[in-house]
Amino acid sequence: MTEQIESLIRTIVEPLIDHPEEFQIELHDTEEFMEYHLILHPDDVGRIIGRKGRVIRAIRTIVYSVRLRDQKRSRIVIADDLNENEEE
Repeated sequence: MTEQIESLIRTIVEPLIDHPEEFQIELHDTEEFMEYHLILHPDDVGRIIGRKGRVIRAIRTIVYSVRLRDQKRSRIVIADDLNENEEE
């Protein structure tokens, strides 16, 4: 299942970015979620977030809605989000 979600994320994100060769996904298993951490080139972060967060919100809605029985929900975290959380 995680491979299918990762493939879905790649299918959505790669056409939107200018540096697909630097795009990586790290999987983190937490108590509540399977978190997919997106590692992006700094120039691509804004493209994925979009105006007022519309693009990432749409991507998160799609990924969060995919769920099989007895599976955790999926969640997307952008590397930039991680840096902001570490500073707080």
